[in-house]
Amino acid sequence: MKRILLALLVFCMNGLVFAQYRQTIQVETLLKTDTSDIGQALAYPQVERAEISICKVTIPPGEATGWHKHSIPVFAYVMQGELQVELKNGKCNVYSKDDCISEVWNTYHNGKNNGTDTVVLIAVYLGGDDKALSEKE
Repeated sequence: MKRILLALLVFCMNGLVFAQYRQTIQVETLLKTDTSDIGQALAYPQVERAEISICKVTIPPGEATGWHKHSIPVFAYVMQGELQVELKNGKCNVYSKDDCISEVWNTYHNGKNNGTDTVVLIAVYLGGDDKALSEKE
């Protein structure tokens, strides 16, 4: 019974938040997840001074990020192009315009632009304490 009441309360609160905007304003959830794209449970970094970085990443045709990993949660939105992300185990994911990515963390990966159009990502890094956004292999 308590779970049902809690669920109803959360549902009503969400409705109140969205009701605060004018009717002409649309709020669309693009990504809601508790795992990375390979199923890793998300965990917020334990830092004294939290920091968020939002970066525009541009990858020209034929280029790659190089093998790297993130020790902090990273989320990305593909604004343009098609991105192929390969992992050391051979697994490969392909993301296209308007896709959202819950990036892998503590796992080396390489982002490639095998297409003819430039890849443009908006990446959101949840870090702090001057932690590096990524670490090269």
